[in-house]
Amino acid sequence: MDSNTDFRRSSLASTVFFQELGAELVFTQDASGRYLSFYWQKAEQYNLTAEQIVDRPLSETLQPIAPAAYLDILRRALETLVPQRFSYPFCHAGQYFLFDLTLTPAIDSNGKAAKVLVMGRLLSDKPTDKPPDSPEFMLNRALPSPSDADQQMLLSASHIPGRSLPPYSEIDRKTISQIAQNLHKTLDVEIIWQLTANSLGQVLNASRCIICSYKKDSKNLEASSFIASENDQNYSAAAAELQQSIASDGSPPVSPAQIKNLQSKTLKVVAEYRQEPYSSMLGLELRAAEQPGWIQTLATLKPVAIDYASPIADPFHRHSVIVAATSYEDQPNALICLHRCGSSSKWSPLELEFARELVAQVGSAIAHATLYQELEHARAEAVALSQLKSQLLANTSHELRTPLNGILGFLKLVVDGMADDPEEAHQFIEEAYRSAVHLLNVINDFLDVAKIEAGKMQLELAPVKLGELLQQVEDFTRVQVQQKRLQFQIQKPAVEDDIILYGNYQRLLQVILNLTGNAIKFTGEGGIRISAEVIKKKVTVHNQQFPGMVKMRVADTGIGVSLDKQDKLFESFFQVDGDRTRQYGGTGLGLAISQKLVEAMGGTVNFYSMGEGLGSTVTFTVPLYQEPLFKN
Repeated sequence: MDSNTDFRRSSLASTVFFQELGAELVFTQDASGRYLSFYWQKAEQYNLTAEQIVDRPLSETLQPIAPAAYLDILRRALETLVPQRFSYPFCHAGQYFLFDLTLTPAIDSNGKAAKVLVMGRLLSDKPTDKPPDSPEFMLNRALPSPSDADQQMLLSASHIPGRSLPPYSEIDRKTISQIAQNLHKTLDVEIIWQLTANSLGQVLNASRCIICSYKKDSKNLEASSFIASENDQNYSAAAAELQQSIASDGSPPVSPAQIKNLQSKTLKVVAEYRQEPYSSMLGLELRAAEQPGWIQTLATLKPVAIDYASPIADPFHRHSVIVAATSYEDQPNALICLHRCGSSSKWSPLELEFARELVAQVGSAIAHATLYQELEHARAEAVALSQLKSQLLANTSHELRTPLNGILGFLKLVVDGMADDPEEAHQFIEEAYRSAVHLLNVINDFLDVAKIEAGKMQLELAPVKLGELLQQVEDFTRVQVQQKRLQFQIQKPAVEDDIILYGNYQRLLQVILNLTGNAIKFTGEGGIRISAEVIKKKVTVHNQQFPGMVKMRVADTGIGVSLDKQDKLFESFFQVDGDRTRQYGGTGLGLAISQKLVEAMGGTVNFYSMGEGLGSTVTFTVPLYQEPLFKN
């Protein structure tokens, strides 16, 4: 019986011991990654047992994503005898898990290690069937890219063993150069953020290192939703104090307006390295004015060391902080915060200088990655625009040629005397007339879009009777409904008098006809229902007060729209499916025009569908001119 078998059997018998450790997840592995023992408090919840895990090939059990990268960490720990702390995604039975792990080599009497003890916890609330690069994992993961190359690069940079480094007096430019080289190997800004947090946090043995993204044009928020203010003094007084501090530091003067602008900035924590037991700040939005040192370092681009007067009162147990702004061409693009918590020592001047040396490298790497992402986004938009242009030309050509060919065809039959009698000739002329009306409507749609986008659409608003409007809609659509043998209903509120809207009669008629026409077009069986609902709540539209709004609904039992495409329905020229466009026709302008017209009259438009084949409902609101008398 070999030593691995002995070790494995003794571990399997130690479930009680593992439970007493208090860790959620505990397992042991050899150098190949084979599980020698396994205990997880939540194992039963996910239908896992130790028998399924222990002494089985790694590929057949709870397997790390990109096993090569995980095994590299494991073997590094065995070679250096240094514990490793990291987050890593695993998969089992088609589900993914993100664990926070501490991997410790089991050192034998000869001072060597062939096995590791791994302890950790589940970071995600529950398993998901999404891949490891999904947003759920991107928030917490230590490996922001699914590619093996990026993972390997991140691991090699982030796992510089902090406690095995020489004293800080011996940290030189070689360490900075090593980190900088790894930062410049990627153009993924999220990897750069996480690389920086891991590298600085481990090299400087920080309790926590957070990275906050910064953009010059980011929104100014009134208050942070997450962190209570740490300093209640008046912002004007704080600005004056900051100006004095900046001047004494030898930095160029900063105007009160610049300081006030920085005070209103809210930055999001986008990457984090932390040691247990300190709580996570990942994903929080922090207001610059509420965080000591932030305004000064953003204004001067110089690192600042801050000691908290009362760390016990701080929700994140910080007692000593280094704040450094990364920059490119003298403009900040990220904020790095290194925290010392609990009983750890304060930051030394040498550590502050080390941070100063590294931030310049980080700033240029972030700038290059950001520029690359912007170029990629612009390229993708250009490709999408080109595809939209080609699709628009094809659809426009079809929409214009079809009625035009109908006009020419029917008139040609009349001119050539192909009609058998005057009645048939009259029918040909009527068909030509219908095609001409359709062609005019298509041209009017294009002209309306042009007017709306140029801001030249002027609407004269006046009282409009809802009953007359709906009667017109019924008259216009009756033939289409009958031809498709659909049910058609109009439901109005039970009132004694007319419901009076406030809008433009022709444009309201155009909107309802657009929506009803779409409903008829995309409904093969079932029916269409138009309904109105009075919402009695005073509103002000165009500086005029009204007693409420009228919500109109056009519901159908047609083909519906998938959930992932509904947010684009109101874009000009957007059509759900090219094949459907050819089948049903249309320019993709109806909903876009309807939305703009309704908004111009003070209302809103919404679209609802549970998915393909489940019908659709479009609602829009219009101001109620006067409150009607409801029936009892």
